Amino acid sequence: MSARAIGPALLRALPLLAAIAAALAFLPSLAGEWLSWDDYTNFVENPGYRGLGTAQLRWMFTATLMGHYIPLTWLTLGFNYAVGGMNPWGYHALNIAIHALSTAVFYLVARRLLRAARPATPAVAVALGALGAALVFGLHPLRAESVAWVTERRDVLSGLFYLLTVLAYLRGAEGGGVVAGRWRWLSLAAYVAAMLSKSMVMTLPASLLLLDLYPLRRWRTLGPRAVLREKLPWLAVAVLGAGVALLAVRRGAQITGYSLYGPESRIALVFYSFWFYPWKWLAPLRLSPLYELPDQVRLLDARFLLPALTVIAVTALLLALARRWPAGLAAWAHSAIVLVPISGVVHAGFQLAHDRYSYLSGFGFCLLAGAAVAAVAQLATARRISRPVAAVAAAAGVLALAGLGAATWQQTQIWRNGETLWGAGIDADPECTICWNNLGYTLMIKGDHRGAEPFLRQAIALRPHRARTWNNLGSVLAVTGRMEEAAIAFEHAVARGPNLADAVGNLGASYARLGRYEEAVAQLRRALELDPALRDARINLAYALMNQGVSSARAGRVDTAMPLFQEAARLVPDDPIALRNLGEALLEKGHSGEAVVALERAVQIDAGSAHAHALLARAYAMSGSAERAERALAEVARLDPGLAERTRTHVREMR
Repeated sequence: MSARAIGPALLRALPLLAAIAAALAFLPSLAGEWLSWDDYTNFVENPGYRGLGTAQLRWMFTATLMGHYIPLTWLTLGFNYAVGGMNPWGYHALNIAIHALSTAVFYLVARRLLRAARPATPAVAVALGALGAALVFGLHPLRAESVAWVTERRDVLSGLFYLLTVLAYLRGAEGGGVVAGRWRWLSLAAYVAAMLSKSMVMTLPASLLLLDLYPLRRWRTLGPRAVLREKLPWLAVAVLGAGVALLAVRRGAQITGYSLYGPESRIALVFYSFWFYPWKWLAPLRLSPLYELPDQVRLLDARFLLPALTVIAVTALLLALARRWPAGLAAWAHSAIVLVPISGVVHAGFQLAHDRYSYLSGFGFCLLAGAAVAAVAQLATARRISRPVAAVAAAAGVLALAGLGAATWQQTQIWRNGETLWGAGIDADPECTICWNNLGYTLMIKGDHRGAEPFLRQAIALRPHRARTWNNLGSVLAVTGRMEEAAIAFEHAVARGPNLADAVGNLGASYARLGRYEEAVAQLRRALELDPALRDARINLAYALMNQGVSSARAGRVDTAMPLFQEAARLVPDDPIALRNLGEALLEKGHSGEAVVALERAVQIDAGSAHAHALLARAYAMSGSAERAERALAEVARLDPGLAERTRTHVREMR
């Protein structure tokens, strides 16, 4: 097969064809909704990113929401909002477009690397190999999580800049000397952009050194010292980015402590990560939105020992074959290098693994697939295999790619909404507690509280120590009117998560609804200490204080009730009931001037409250404002004639 047979125009169009194929595979994601899996926190409940104004830009470059510092990613999401508001279609479309562009850039990277690895291979064979590598990357179902989930814009965007960094580096290294001049600056600029999109790219300098070993072989031509010195600018960016990333995790997420998972567990997690992603790349079956971290991780358990032994065996085999097949060792090493930051040495979250972590780590394996395509194309070009054999090989390759595309089309549809997502997670692993919990939570926020309850109870049955699941169950029970049961569920939540502000606030609210006001006030005050931004806790505390104050006032303890009403009015200064209660207590104490201020504000907010107008009439009368008292009485008579008569009697007595 020759370049003339394919045609130069078609050769130039190959990256575009790869990009189009990748985009087509993810079209089902355009129908995707906001997911009950970080999308609500990042977008639905987060006004910070919405737009490209000064306030939004300030937020983007200072936020560490959920433990990520990703200002460039937020910029693209702010652009989405500026163009299309909160319609998720546009966000999904841009995710697809970025991934398609990455597929085209991967083609360009793969062509240069295959040419360096196989210098004697004809250009057309190298081009076909690069196309095969790019299509495997772009169509692989492991990409679904990164592309079809809006939250993972950071994955596809950082991946694009990662590839642009490598492409500029390869272009600069073509002359055989040190990468310098414009190509170095372009590569560094792309790398900074990658770091500002997602910090997982921090290991890129090590992968560049790996490329210098194979296939570029620059260690031999330039010498180790020159190669290492050359990487210092990239290393500086990586170290700074890693430091910022660690600070962001500490500020916005909870790092898994070594007291929970010690050195043995961390070793097991590292081996598991090094095994899991290559295996899933080779056999992308039973993919899940979450591979849950077990409560205990022991290296000698079969679940972790077998992957550890496999990693050791594969590494030893590839080292033994390094002279004859250096590409295999390079792809294996690149995967491990990329995975180090998320392998378990530092850990945050509930995951044992995530499909999205394969976005960068699988580049080497895609290149191996491309090298196989290039080898077959070279044999066909040299007529070392017959046309029927070449045709069968080509058909097998096309079928394999079609199979990947079909699997991706199906996997992408799993990410359509919360119910499809977590239903698929349960199908993949019936023991996934978070999958059961999140499916219940999804139904809960959609208003199907009865439907949510059995899923939440199943999650509790699997892992009863999870505070958030108890909190979700309590919320469902409260909405369905089973307040005693709800309080018990919230008590379980607080016992297991004493610093979980939502659960503490919900427990206080449930106590208030059960008339246990003193207990409610204590819990709600603590909830606000844990998280002063809890609006519902602030409102519930105000009402608990008011009811506690009313109980005290009815018992004749106005001195006890007064500070409770005052605190409630401070908590909810625009609540007419709080102001009305405060005004009534002030009247009882004879503070007519202060009562007038509170009650005038109450009737201003709620002009239809006959009770508030009646209290205001009494306050005016007590302060000697007879004319204003008469006007207030007239308003009471219009709203409630019976109350007006009783109030008029009170006013006469005051006079």
